[in-house]
Amino acid sequence: MSPGLAAAAVTVARVAAAGATGADETRRLAPDVVKSLVEAGFARHFVPTGYGGTAGAFGELAGALATVGEECAAASWSASIAASLGRMAGFLPAEGCAEVWQEGPDALIVGSLAPLGRAAPAPGGWRLSGSWPSISVVDFSDWALVRAAVPAPGGGRPALRCFVIPRSSYRIEDTWFNVGMRGTGSNTLVAEDVLVPERRTFADTDLFAGRPLPSTASCHAVPLSAVNGLFFAAPVLGAARGALAHWSAYATEKIRTAPAATGGPGLSRTHYAGALARSAGEIDAASLLLERAAEVADRGAEVTSLEAARNTRDASLAMELLVAGVNRIFGAAGTGGHAVTGPLQRFWRDVNAASSHVGLQFEPAAHAYAAQLAQRPA
Repeated sequence: MSPGLAAAAVTVARVAAAGATGADETRRLAPDVVKSLVEAGFARHFVPTGYGGTAGAFGELAGALATVGEECAAASWSASIAASLGRMAGFLPAEGCAEVWQEGPDALIVGSLAPLGRAAPAPGGWRLSGSWPSISVVDFSDWALVRAAVPAPGGGRPALRCFVIPRSSYRIEDTWFNVGMRGTGSNTLVAEDVLVPERRTFADTDLFAGRPLPSTASCHAVPLSAVNGLFFAAPVLGAARGALAHWSAYATEKIRTAPAATGGPGLSRTHYAGALARSAGEIDAASLLLERAAEVADRGAEVTSLEAARNTRDASLAMELLVAGVNRIFGAAGTGGHAVTGPLQRFWRDVNAASSHVGLQFEPAAHAYAAQLAQRPA
């Protein structure tokens, strides 16, 4: 991670920590937290350099996200969305990129690849309508990137395209009432018969394959499957580290004062030592998996299909390790650790909520990896 992004992440983490409880209660980040993460460079991290961006590295981003996540998973998740959607917008034609970043590379772009919209050809572009739930940090957005079905030539199976629309073209419905990741403010975006010019749309196959139109940067040439899980797992790695750090003082005190052996009242020091060591090891193992995934992603167009599938596998496997570690910590924390006034219960809720994301499910990742492995020459 570059010193600049590392230092910026520490600053964001400090601001986010001060607002974490409030974000959980209000179901959205405070404006100063969003301002902090944008000023830190998360939104511009993958923006092409020709538009003032950094065209940065995945390893840099993953480390910065983990740092922020140690204090507030919701802030880290929102920073990840800003970076990820900024990267996706870089697949627009040059004219579209110029429009999106005409006021600078820090435009906050949010969105969803769920194919929940529909679009029809119109003079100069497309008419887009749809409703996309669970759009993180949407209340602070400048633009949104969404995916919609379009008629196929000749009346065949509909194709899918990505559309980028300005804040003035969509409304937000307050629908985010989840038990975890509450501070992400992941409300519903609604677009109704929006005219999208051709310059602000592209085929989703280009995004999935890593075929950017105007950009030559390595960060745009990597297949989506090689990086998508990394965006979602890195904030959770930070949250798991935060939970471990918060619980460790309690655990080490129990290891010092608890009964040496089982049989009497209370749990033995061996129980706490085992929980501490195993959870810390699982979190470290998840970190190593994600570090390798980031190293692979930073090779850009050189990433093979098998490596991309392995990255998806590793992100989902890392998530399972993080959930196991945090759940063990929470279970061993005692009633005092479960207090709603403490941060441990928030870390626990956030980690488990994030694990349900469609991009972090192990079974489809395992099938994709096995399919790629089967194609290798004998």
